[in-house]
Amino acid sequence: MSAMSAASPLHNRNIGFIGAGAMASAIIKGLLASGISPGRISASDPWEPARAKAKALGLNVTGNAEVAIVSEIIVVAVKPDVVASALAPLELRGKLVVSIAAGVPLMAIEIAAGNGARCVRTMPNTPCLVGEAAVGVARGTTATDADVATAMALFRGVVVEVPEKQLNAVTAVSGSGPAYIFLLIEALADGGVKAGLPRATALKLAAQTVKGAAAMQLATGTHPGQLKDQVCSPGGTTIAGVAALEENGFRHAAISAVTAAKARADEMSASVAK
Repeated sequence: MSAMSAASPLHNRNIGFIGAGAMASAIIKGLLASGISPGRISASDPWEPARAKAKALGLNVTGNAEVAIVSEIIVVAVKPDVVASALAPLELRGKLVVSIAAGVPLMAIEIAAGNGARCVRTMPNTPCLVGEAAVGVARGTTATDADVATAMALFRGVVVEVPEKQLNAVTAVSGSGPAYIFLLIEALADGGVKAGLPRATALKLAAQTVKGAAAMQLATGTHPGQLKDQVCSPGGTTIAGVAALEENGFRHAAISAVTAAKARADEMSASVAK
């Protein structure tokens, strides 16, 4: 594993995690894989199993206040309903506070962090664990371009800056999206088993097909409709399968999933803002 480049916004900077659950762990493992020393990462969590996992990674496991003291970059990775109570007691003046808490508005984060803290709100997803994240980033009122670049550097994969008003839509597409794709992989594999393939073979082929199709779209930039058409020969097997998907409301189901997730994210944001 190569050392982190001196040009990286994270080079020689201490990073702290308030909360060390599943998403935080995925981000931390990505940072370690990129070459950041575990000695530069501190973490806190009230749950003993989470603390134990953080210790096993070689992190400095301590309390919230200590994390804030020793870290220049604070990643807020607690449940949305406890963001304010977790941040309010901490001295965060001069710190960069990066929130990954779904649905918590920047205004609420900035109020809890206090004057002098620079805040960035992000929406990552669990493929952070394998360096294939899809992340939306929105800057707070005092965050600089350098702060946004630093927040983006926490993740490996595709990271885009968006206005905060679009972050709940990001949540619905890429934050929740892995669950939709896992369902798709499982369904494709089930179909393969029904068609006569061994379970392990069907699952491997289904997962690789999803990975390969996504990589092809990202690499070419071609509209997915065009890529779909390239596979659909007249009167062939693929167009028969596509027709079956259309008959069963495949597109409508996917669009409805995103719409429902966005509505729930809006509800969460409204409840936190009250």
